Amino acid sequence: MDSQRKHGCIDNIEFAVSDIERSKKFYGEVFNWQFTVYGPRYCEFTDGRLCGGLTTLSEPKPAGGPLVILYTEQLEETQKRLEAVGAQIVKPVFSFPGGRRFHFIDPDGYELAVWSDL
Repeated sequence: MDSQRKHGCIDNIEFAVSDIERSKKFYGEVFNWQFTVYGPRYCEFTDGRLCGGLTTLSEPKPAGGPLVILYTEQLEETQKRLEAVGAQIVKPVFSFPGGRRFHFIDPDGYELAVWSDL
């Protein structure tokens, strides 16, 4: 991608986590993320489109910061899968212009959302 098209696009997201293996299992089971381990304190993930990192180099900071929103074609199925691996649903499914979504809390306390246009 050239620099003009890349400017302003989200390029990477990094989560400070307390347990990389737990986070890999959590996101791998639900969203099929793939991982590349770069040592005991850093792991890269990709969802097939966007890359990011899981790190224990800093403390988790779940409060404040941007809301990461993930896409799915099967909103209810994804919610069930999240609940099965221990996610806490903090905002049940609601409609908004263009789709529906819900919010959940991951094992380190981060709030994320999942949306669908279906």
